Amino acid sequence: MNIGEVSEAAGLPAKTIRYYEDIGLITPLRDANGYRRFTDAHLHKLAFLARARGLGFSIEQCRTLLALYEDRARASADVKAVAETHLAEIDAKMAELAEMRRVLADLVHACAGDHRPDCPILLGLSQAAKGD
Repeated sequence: MNIGEVSEAAGLPAKTIRYYEDIGLITPLRDANGYRRFTDAHLHKLAFLARARGLGFSIEQCRTLLALYEDRARASADVKAVAETHLAEIDAKMAELAEMRRVLADLVHACAGDHRPDCPILLGLSQAAKGD
């Protein structure tokens, strides 16, 4: 398969596939003319990476997961540790977003949204900036 075909099959832009090659996540074959040639195994790796990235795993976590996937002597505990770390990161982000939402909702609720110039939203934002 060429890059266009594997891009369509994996659901990844060609630019992303070239990036994954640049950082060493995949190594496609090269034809005599220098064009990339992808096998079914490459397609499978790219689909794996697409799913992992879709779940928010970082590039380095994907690198680790891919290495574990390819290591038939792996311990599932190692895979679970990567996933648990990522899950904790997601939980922390969700808590941070919930707090951001709460603060913003309070500011929006406090604002009359009328034609007067005073605005609790701007006041709240300026106070937060001063605390930094």
